[in-house]
Order: sequence, then structure tokens, then C-alpha cells
Amino acid sequence: MAAGCKAQSTPPQTTSPQATPQGSLDPAVLNRHIEVMVRSQFNVPQDYTVTLGAHKPGPIAGYDALPVTLSRGPKSQLVDFLISTDGKTLARFETFDLAKNPVFSINVAGRPIRGNPAAKVTVINFDDLECPYCARLHQTLFPATLDHYKDSVRFIYKDNPLPPEMHPWAMHAAVDANCMAAQSGDAYWLYVDYLHAHGQEVNGEKRDTAKSFDALDRIARQQAVLAKLDSGKLDACLVKQDETQVRASTREAESLRVESAPAVFVDGERIDGAVPEEQLWMVIDRALRAAGVEPPAAPAKPSQPAGTGK
Repeated sequence: MAAGCKAQSTPPQTTSPQATPQGSLDPAVLNRHIEVMVRSQFNVPQDYTVTLGAHKPGPIAGYDALPVTLSRGPKSQLVDFLISTDGKTLARFETFDLAKNPVFSINVAGRPIRGNPAAKVTVINFDDLECPYCARLHQTLFPATLDHYKDSVRFIYKDNPLPPEMHPWAMHAAVDANCMAAQSGDAYWLYVDYLHAHGQEVNGEKRDTAKSFDALDRIARQQAVLAKLDSGKLDACLVKQDETQVRASTREAESLRVESAPAVFVDGERIDGAVPEEQLWMVIDRALRAAGVEPPAAPAKPSQPAGTGK
């Protein structure tokens, strides 16, 4: 038998809440109403205890502060609510510290920059070099978006490789890219461009992780020759495979609640996933106007040939 029954056509009888002579609910009845509302609106599991604290003067006229504790065993969480002084309205009041929003303080120190380093608008992308959606976004950014905005915007990539059970060579690729960046920002971008365009070359036919690692190192050395890097320093960095810098970046991504790649922040405004070019440019235009810069006009769409008809 299914766990649940269809409602009967005859309305069930209801009981009227107990009221005080002044018309307000009895405190015990009011507390029960509050508990039921909290449980239903926030999907509180049945095995959690809901404990209401004492009413205190609230931050808004006509409302008292009402602390509510949700607990199960030794674990508990305090949630602050507001209750109107007439006992008819329950509210959830939340404040946001505009001065400490982490999206405005993402650490980009030492990261390679593409575009104008002095641009007023910054596009930060938490990237995974094995991610096909990241590759799609990369192709949207370069060259089309960079060419469109020219010196008005700068682009910075941060590392956010997904776990090895999902993307086996993403961490190794990020480390190799940072080895390139340690010597040359241009070399870093050459390497990132190549990987986002040739992911299948790194995967190989049999998707052998060891062979993928070898391919990543080989590509890095080839790009280093083109960029005239110090091959000795590069080789030492590739062999060491120090993940410290990459893991610091992934921790920052976690603090920003980034759970997938790519994740882009345009002067703090977040975009998840590989969105169409029009949506990306809409966000960049908004950031430019906020910075007092008039965005470039959108390119004219090619005209469609008129149908011949019959």
C-alpha cells in the first residue's frame, strides 16, 4: 500500500485555535504554530527538535527577535527569526556584509593576465583544463570576447581541477600550466590555449592516465621551446609536481561555493557554466557601465537572405 492516501472529498472538521480575551493566540498555541511553520517552510526532518527561545527586542519596529534552535543529538544550529508583536507574522531576517563579500577579494596575485592589466573590469575564470565545458567557454572568451572588448577588460584564470575520479589529468595539467606561468605569462596562455583545443590528444585512444601525464609534459616542453623558456627550470618544476598553489586555488573556489567548472566572476557577478556569448557579454557590459565605461557596440548580425518562396 502506498505511503499516503488521497484526500477525501468531504472537508475534515477543524479545531479553532485557543485565543486569549485580547484576541491573540495563547502562548502555547502560538509556539506550536511557529514550530509547524518552521518545519514546513524549511523542510526540517522529523527527528530534529525545534526549540523556541525567548522574544527579544528586534531590529525592525513591530517585530521581536525570536531565536530558534534546530537540534538532533549533540548537533545544533541557531537560526534567527522575527515574530510580529501581534503574533500574526513570522519572518526570516538576514543581513549581508557588503564590505566582506569574498567575490570582490579573489586572490589574483601573480596570476597571468590576458588583456589590459589596467582595465577597470576583471573576468576571473575558475578553470579545469580537462573539462570540455571549460574548453567551450575558453573558445568563447578567446579570441571573440577579447577582440570585442579590447583594452576594456582583463582576463585571469584560477585553478579548479575536478577530482581525479572525474578528470584524471586535470590536476597535473594545472601544475604544468603554473610551471609555465612561473617563467612567462604568455607561455602560460599558449599552454592553456593548446590544451583547451586538443584535449583528445591528451586523453589518447585508451585514456591511459600515465600516458596523459607524459603528453602534458611533452606539450609543455614544446611550448617552452617556442616561448624560449629556461628548459632546466621547467623540467625541474614538471618533475616536482608541486600541487600547493593549485590546492590553494581550489580551497578558495570552495569558499566561494564553486562546485563545478567553469565558474566565472565578472567584477564579482557570477556565471556558472559555459553560457552563450550573448549572455556573457551582457554581464560584462553591465560591469563596464558600473565602472563608468561605455561598452562597445554589439557587432551587427549578418543579414539573412530573403526566401524565394513559391
